[in-house]
Amino acid sequence: MRNVLILGSGRSGTSMAAGTLAQAGWFVGSRPYAPRSSNPKGFFESADVNGTNELLLSGVVPASEGLRAWQRWLACLPEGVECASSPRAERWIRRLVAHEPFCFKDPRFAYTLPVWRPHLGDAGLVCIFRDPAVTARSILKECGQEDYLASVAMSFERSLAAWNALYRRILDVHSKEGDWLFLHYEQVLTEAGLAQLERFVGAPVSRDFPEETLRRTQSDEPVPDELARTYEELCERASHPAGTRARSSVTVAREFAPHSVLARALELVARRRRGTT
Repeated sequence: MRNVLILGSGRSGTSMAAGTLAQAGWFVGSRPYAPRSSNPKGFFESADVNGTNELLLSGVVPASEGLRAWQRWLACLPEGVECASSPRAERWIRRLVAHEPFCFKDPRFAYTLPVWRPHLGDAGLVCIFRDPAVTARSILKECGQEDYLASVAMSFERSLAAWNALYRRILDVHSKEGDWLFLHYEQVLTEAGLAQLERFVGAPVSRDFPEETLRRTQSDEPVPDELARTYEELCERASHPAGTRARSSVTVAREFAPHSVLARALELVARRRRGTT
């Protein structure tokens, strides 16, 4: 049983993937969150893992993001912004990784992974992803129904920008080092995808954990070309055909030019990539 970190945006299927490991004996943290309506089978995240990453992010997430403690999984950091470690964070990480085999899952790992790497040994890195528009809509729903997110001024375009920043950090920076497995949400629902995960972690997973009936959010909304390219690249890494259906910016601009949300998303993605917001 190999130690594992699961990376990917919130609301992208990371809980489903982590659940297959947690139910098979992996340690996910000392205080896993209880199930809620948005994740009726559980999140398989814990306050000790999330708290460590919140500590690391607290010094780099700008005030302009308007994110308080425990909300920083929604952060959108510009290229080049790095988290600095601290003696306290190092102590917490060492304490956590002493529990083996571990499976730690947190969207914040997209920005904090470099601090964790020296403590991970040969842990496998699993990146879970989903269609960006579906993910963004699910994030909006989560922000609208969870009290701890009530103060976040979330929008569809902001969710898309955060999605792109997170996965670009994984693709452009983190994936150049370590042993990675990329899986689309839909693949985790298949026997073939779970078999691939089992080979990667070196042990059986709970194959009856994923449930197709829990896939509730749907969206066929267009996304900016930059996000379509990111999605295509993720699908290529996972050998999943969904990314080939992404539409080009020319098609999107022609079909959806009257929709201001798309224009705002295009502008926000570009500005966040430059670090001007």
